[in-house]
Amino acid sequence: MINLYKEDFKEKEDFLIYNLGKINIVFSTAKNDRSFNRHKDYGVNNLNTIMETFKLKNLEYLNQIHSDKVYIYDGDKTLINEEGDALITNEEETAIGVFTADCVPIIIADDKNNIVAAIHSGWRGTFNSIVLRTLEKMESRFNLDKDEVKVFIGPHIRKCCYEVSEELKKDFLDKTKIDENTLFDNRNLSLEECILKDIRSFGIKENNIFSLKLCTYCEDEVKLYSYRKSVGTYGRLFSFAFIK
Repeated sequence: MINLYKEDFKEKEDFLIYNLGKINIVFSTAKNDRSFNRHKDYGVNNLNTIMETFKLKNLEYLNQIHSDKVYIYDGDKTLINEEGDALITNEEETAIGVFTADCVPIIIADDKNNIVAAIHSGWRGTFNSIVLRTLEKMESRFNLDKDEVKVFIGPHIRKCCYEVSEELKKDFLDKTKIDENTLFDNRNLSLEECILKDIRSFGIKENNIFSLKLCTYCEDEVKLYSYRKSVGTYGRLFSFAFIK
């Protein structure tokens, strides 16, 4: 796995951008206090500005429900009212994205065949291996090249700050079979380690796995939104990818 930092990204307004030729991977920040809450008018307005900022024709996202449901956007009809937590597309000039405020945003990109996916992975989605489900669906529907697939793990609440119950700790240890000292620090859970296990089990090369080392809870240099830190009064980050 390759660790990425703010300096590895191009900054544009309150976005961090990583370019892969025709594919762009973008993580929003809270730098300008811009929140992307699809259930608020201001959030929808902010979402719509993405098309103007990045000169795109379309923007797609889902009604997220902490599931392992994966959709494919084929340009036929919008999916914004569908319930699920992962989107895949090979449509050009269409951004697909997910909302987070501690949960893990994951972007998958095959920059050889121009296929992208955006995933929202909270603890339930992580527990149910939504990233692996997405990779499997990409492989079944598209000419996916495992050697070219790159996975980007975005800002989320990290092991340093994410304490869970003893019951959930036991469930994760039983399910993942990951060494306790790797997965936990006392009751602090690393969602990333679970996700990495699924990515590696699919066969993604180690040097094609990238992690943006920002914790939504304790990061000081880059302003981010955190559900836990704000005690419920929080904004939403939006992580997305597009092909141009």
